[in-house]
Amino acid sequence: MGKTLAEKIFDAHVVDRPFGDTWVLKLDRVFCHEITTPIAINDLVSKGMDRVFDPAKIKAVIDHVSPAKDSNTAEQGKILRDWARRQGIRDFFDIGRNGVCHALFPEKGFVRPGFTVIMGDSHTCTHGAFGAFAAGVGTTDLEVGILKGVCAFKRPATIRINLGGRLKKGVYPKDVILSVIARIGVAGATGRVVEFRGPVVEAMSMEGRMTLCNMAVEAGGTSGVCMPDAVTADYLWPLMAAEGAYAAKEEALADFARWRSDDDAVYDETVDMDCGGLEPVATVEYKPDRIKTIRELAGTPVDQVYIGSCTNGRIEDLREAAAILRGRTAAPHVRAIVSPATDSVYAQALKEGLIAVFQEAGFCVTNPTCGACLGMSNGVLAEGEVCASTTNRNFYGRMGKGGMVHLMSPVSAAAAAVAGYITPAESL
Repeated sequence: MGKTLAEKIFDAHVVDRPFGDTWVLKLDRVFCHEITTPIAINDLVSKGMDRVFDPAKIKAVIDHVSPAKDSNTAEQGKILRDWARRQGIRDFFDIGRNGVCHALFPEKGFVRPGFTVIMGDSHTCTHGAFGAFAAGVGTTDLEVGILKGVCAFKRPATIRINLGGRLKKGVYPKDVILSVIARIGVAGATGRVVEFRGPVVEAMSMEGRMTLCNMAVEAGGTSGVCMPDAVTADYLWPLMAAEGAYAAKEEALADFARWRSDDDAVYDETVDMDCGGLEPVATVEYKPDRIKTIRELAGTPVDQVYIGSCTNGRIEDLREAAAILRGRTAAPHVRAIVSPATDSVYAQALKEGLIAVFQEAGFCVTNPTCGACLGMSNGVLAEGEVCASTTNRNFYGRMGKGGMVHLMSPVSAAAAAVAGYITPAESL
């Protein structure tokens, strides 16, 4: 009987099975940021365990509130900064050379097919786009990971989502994943790995695949995964070539094949979706499985538009939004904000003239930060305000107490900025 990608990774990384269905896995990477990691650091220090299992396998960044907005967030940054220096963690990305973790770490080549990755952040599932098992964990598991380089999991079942057909013009990966979540529900993948398959996935860039996997957790998934293929190899090759990991890209691609699910793998559930009829969509209410088409929501006023985050702040996203904004300006009453996901994305957008397009359209262009997404800084909503956002959560109060968040693609968000209300991009 064949195995799924997740089963293959578990088998290759298991170091102990102490009881029941508990698998202790060796970790390839432990990612850290300044919101959740300082709690773990302080606890380890208090226990006399201020050490790390391997400083080369720990990657850290200050990204959630960047730069710090008050004394508390400054202290969180200081704890992480001092710890990284103390432990000799060379891959620490401070203010000015940082980025949103789930965009920065793949950009740096820190995730590879077959890897195991943990982080104290629910959207760690993003990294499964590379054919890895990547999961968000709590403080205790993060501490053990930092200290011992292992983490305990239940061996997860896999739900396979077959995305068939071909996307119509104007439909983007964000529309696809919101439609998937609406189909299976916010608890539809609870405790399971979400495996995205089919021609729609195969046609996506790595940026698009990361958008899919990023929101697997919004359906309850432990991790989202895509099969590593030529697109994966193309994205990673400049980084792998510099390391001398493979003699040629073809060799890397052949090696990646061992991390693909077998044809006769057994799935807990299989969901088939014909994506040919999908339209641009946005969330309504306060759950990511509540969606309507942009056409149905046309005319809904917005106070703020936010383009950025670990879901949709990459260069591909900025290019798509800028194509809508070029030669247009945001409506006078709309606060329009764009936050490139990493400093490299910012630099590339500047080189391509995209930053100028956003500025000419009346957007506030900020440094890379997670701040607005979780209502901490750089775009918090007031009570009763409405935001068209490219982020990943629309829970009540997510971007500010009493605010309403409509999740949508960068193109739909850009169109809303120009119109001042939700509208199909083609109507502009």
